[in-house]
Amino acid sequence: MERGRVFATGLTISLVGFCGTSSVVLAGLQSAGATPGQAASGLAALCLVHGLAMWWMAQRTRMPVALAWSLPGVALLAAGSVPDGGWPAAVGAFLVTGVLIILTGLWPTLGRLVSSIPAPIAQAMLAGVLVPLCLAPVSGVIEEPLLVVPILVIWLLLMRLAPRWAAPAAFLVGIVLLIVLVLRSGEQAGPLLPTLEPVMPAFSWSALIGITVPLYIVTMASQNVPGVAILSSYGYTAPWRHTMSVTGLGTVIAAPFGGHAINFAAVTQAMGASADAHSDPGQRWRAVRAAGLVQVGLAASATALTTLVAVAPAVLAAVAGLALLPSLASSLSASMKASEPGLREAAVVTFVVAVSGVTVFDIGAAFWALLAGLAVYAALRIGRR
Repeated sequence: MERGRVFATGLTISLVGFCGTSSVVLAGLQSAGATPGQAASGLAALCLVHGLAMWWMAQRTRMPVALAWSLPGVALLAAGSVPDGGWPAAVGAFLVTGVLIILTGLWPTLGRLVSSIPAPIAQAMLAGVLVPLCLAPVSGVIEEPLLVVPILVIWLLLMRLAPRWAAPAAFLVGIVLLIVLVLRSGEQAGPLLPTLEPVMPAFSWSALIGITVPLYIVTMASQNVPGVAILSSYGYTAPWRHTMSVTGLGTVIAAPFGGHAINFAAVTQAMGASADAHSDPGQRWRAVRAAGLVQVGLAASATALTTLVAVAPAVLAAVAGLALLPSLASSLSASMKASEPGLREAAVVTFVVAVSGVTVFDIGAAFWALLAGLAVYAALRIGRR
């Protein structure tokens, strides 16, 4: 019975993560300049690398350390534009992000520097990035009502009955509708078999500042720190240095194939660390190990998924927007929890600049939002104790 529960939990961890957010990954990578084939390669690389990394962490530490790709990070990409230097420059930015994650584990000062950024400002930046993406279901109802409305109905119904499964269910309904659309049209389907398309990284200052810096900060502040807190709440001491090394190395390996960042899981972390995985806390790591193996298997579906969503891109955008609504809600809430003088105003400025979507010197709004928020916060604190 316990063995069946372990596998069921591992399967659930993988399906919730993949079905709930893979649409966001595809949208984000294509916004950063990837072709559909390169985006599929990035999704497959993320599945392979983070699945193997999760298997390794569980096997090595005997703790339920669940990993995931950076959802806020790829949302940041989806809200941005193609960097100067195109897709190779974005790949270079991903690679440098991985190096920074490794250094965070090896050099504690870097971790403390990131932690010194006030949480409301970091969360306001993320919220501002998410707003345009979360508007996609609204425009989708106008563009593709016969496809998007059923997705919204299923999502709303599941939010009432089983919130954890709302986004995955919306994703699956969207896939079924797209399959029906393809079959009825009689058109020849595109490529279905998974392929990895390596790209030689390029490096530009605008990509490093506009992608690496915000991607690293939101990955640390919105994924790694909460993931450690959730794991600790179940009585486990998170292997911080080892996890940073493994996820950073995984990011470096996945980057040339289009993978953006790997980190501690947040939502699925609780699933693997709770009694749902196993009655014995010392055996819950087995569920995470199973999840890692399932995740590796899901890599095979990346190309077929990309081919399907190309039939009606509005469906992909709508599903991605629905999947990001909980992240938007939590980010908005956290950004307004400011007790220090001037911090709430700084968070509001950060949010407004991020929503604006401005690009200056080929550097996207996320970086300027963070810079503006910190500048306002510093200015309002001058002369105060």
